[in-house]
Amino acid sequence: MRILLDTSAFLWSNIEPARLSSRAASLIQDGANDLVLSAVSAWEVAIKHRLGQLELPQEPGPYVSSRIVLDRLSALPIEISHALQASALPLLHRDPFDRLLIAQAQLERLPILTSDLNITRYDVEVIW
Repeated sequence: MRILLDTSAFLWSNIEPARLSSRAASLIQDGANDLVLSAVSAWEVAIKHRLGQLELPQEPGPYVSSRIVLDRLSALPIEISHALQASALPLLHRDPFDRLLIAQAQLERLPILTSDLNITRYDVEVIW
């Protein structure tokens, strides 16, 4: 199964695995799943780290890059179609990172692994 990780799921899987639900942890650990990390999450990690809102064991660039390799994640770039879809979404959730992840999940037909209940308000499959 291809699964889009939201930023929290990506971070928790590496830094605070106890925060993951048992289902989320199981899906992440199952090597048969294709876990997808969006460029949106890398951008969010870098911004929050820069603002002092997120501590990481190393700088965002090397950290995210190493986790992609070590966790065997597939990278999902941000396309113009994703940005346009995000702008067309109803304003149920105002977080720009999450709105872009929702748009990507819709257009790429991917479920999102997230604990964020606001995302369930959109037409997208949420796994937690």
